[in-house]
Formats: sequence, structure tokens, C-alpha cells
Amino acid sequence: MRTLKLASLLAAAAILLAAQTRRTLDIYWIDVEGGASTLIIAPSGESLLVDTGFPGNDDRDAKRIQAAAVAAGLTKIDNLVITHFHGDHVGGLAALSKAMPIGKIWDHGESIEASQPNGAMLWQNYLAAAGNKRKVVKPGDKIPLAGVDITVVSANGEVIAKPMKRGFVNELCEGAERKPTDNTENSRSTGFLLTYGKFTFLDVGDLTWDREMMLACPTNKIGEVSLMQATHHGFSNGQSGAPALIWSLKPQVVVVNNGARKGFSNGGYETLAKIPQVEGIWQGHKGAMNDADHNTSDDMIANLEEGAADKGNWIKASVSSDGKFTVTNNRNKFSKTYTSR
Repeated sequence: MRTLKLASLLAAAAILLAAQTRRTLDIYWIDVEGGASTLIIAPSGESLLVDTGFPGNDDRDAKRIQAAAVAAGLTKIDNLVITHFHGDHVGGLAALSKAMPIGKIWDHGESIEASQPNGAMLWQNYLAAAGNKRKVVKPGDKIPLAGVDITVVSANGEVIAKPMKRGFVNELCEGAERKPTDNTENSRSTGFLLTYGKFTFLDVGDLTWDREMMLACPTNKIGEVSLMQATHHGFSNGQSGAPALIWSLKPQVVVVNNGARKGFSNGGYETLAKIPQVEGIWQGHKGAMNDADHNTSDDMIANLEEGAADKGNWIKASVSSDGKFTVTNNRNKFSKTYTSR
């Protein structure tokens, strides 16, 4: 009994120490097997989780999120953004909400797939778990997180009406490929730009090609960014990843939250590799369907194995107030430091 009490006290002390000594903006990409879950912790210690991974699998994803949160010194999630109502983004909420307290929950509004059997189940489960914590956002809104600026750039099929300060006329729009209007929840994804000094981070969930083009043309409404989470788990076989947007954003670093057999393809890797002046591509998983030339360096891949052998390693970025940011692979502790342009 004394041993258990001592262990609990030591764990509590470690969490308190982590919270007291935090001086960086920290971002964790949690392995939810090709789903999505990104944990952001401001220098103030306030937290924001984006998406909750899959349901089921003995609550695997909720447990992985909780483990990452505890490792980061958290005892609760202050804010949760649900980008859209697909199972790999919202499915883990019920289990996570039982595992640790969740504060405000931000979403794009009602699911447009609620009339479909699977969509209806996901929507009703979400409403039951979210309760009265929900807040609906629209493009241009701010999501409060102490010490950083978070501006919503897409939500419910719409994007920001006017370019942000960093925006510019986009020369890549001439002759750029267009695709039909997407009418799934993917196109409704809530996306945001986080700004911390010189550092910027863009996450637009599973936003589809047609909506990406709305952000890109004729004006890139966002501007260039320091770090980007690859849209739709690595462009999902051409459903997302419009070059007119991706190449004009010129992210210095891209993190791909793919699964071993989900979201990333040879074509997706080529789109990333052609980003002007890109400095680093990091992957949640080694793409099992990609050839050797279309995966990044093993040092920069969090999980090389799949299935039962997958250990659920995360990728972490720590951002200093001067704009320098270090990305670390939890599997092998390999890291690289970049300076925001």
C-alpha cells in the first residue's frame, strides 16, 4: 500500500514539475493508427486536443491520448477541437471523456452525414459525450488558448473570406487542377492557423481538394507556414493535397499522421518532396504501400512496424519564443531543430 501511495505521489510531483517548468509550446502527434489526434500545450500550460482517434480496440486510442497527456504533465484537457464527424477523428471521445476531464469542445456544427446509419451513430455518440460543452465555430473565429493565437480558417464547408496578413496573390493558381465539390464530412473539417511569435502551425483536418483550392486561389489566404500537418493523413490518394495550396504554403516542416496502410501514397510523398525549401518530412508510420523512395528517413518515422508490433510512438515539436522549434521522434529520440523563417 505504501509503495502505491509513494508511486502516486511521485507521479503527481512529476506532473506538477512539468507544468511549472514549461517554457515552450509543445505539439504531440499521437499514434492513433491512421486516425487523428494532435495535442497542443501552450507555454502557459493550457491544453488543446485536436480529434480523438478511433473507437473500440479496447479503447486503444483514448489510452494512448491519455498516456501522452500524462507524459506532458496534464491532468485534464482544457479544450477539444473535433475537426469533423468521422470515426477516426471523433470515435475515441466517449472513452477519453471517461478517462480524464475535458473542458470546452469546439466543432463545425451539425454532421451532414447524420442521415446515414454510421454517421447517425457517430453523431449521437458525439452529442452524448459532448453534452453542453459544445461551441460551434466559423471561419475567422478565434479559439482561445493562453499565450498563442488560433484562428479558424475553415469550418462547415466554408473558408475565411479575406486573406490573413500573411496572404498573397498565388501564381500557382493558373492552370491548377480543380476537382468536384465534395459533400462528405471531410469537406466540413474545422481547420486553424496557430501563431506563436514567428512560428505558425496549420492543421485543416481532412479538408478536401475543392476547399483547399478555396484557401489557395486566386489568393493564398493563409500565407507561408513554419509547420503543417499534412491534410487528410497524407492527402489520402488525391482526395486532398492540392499543390496550389501545399506548395504556396511552403511549410518548412510537414508531419504526416498516416497509418501504415492509410492516407499516404507515393504520390502524396512526391507532393511533399516538391514543396519549395522544405526542410523536413516526419511520418507517424512507415508507409507499407510506398516504395523505398517514397518514405522519409527511418529516423524521422515514429512507427516502423504495423499491427500488434506497433508500439504507438508519437512525434513531438517543442517551440521556443524565438521561433526555433525542435521535432523529436519518441521511438528513437532522434531530433532536428529548425528556425522559423
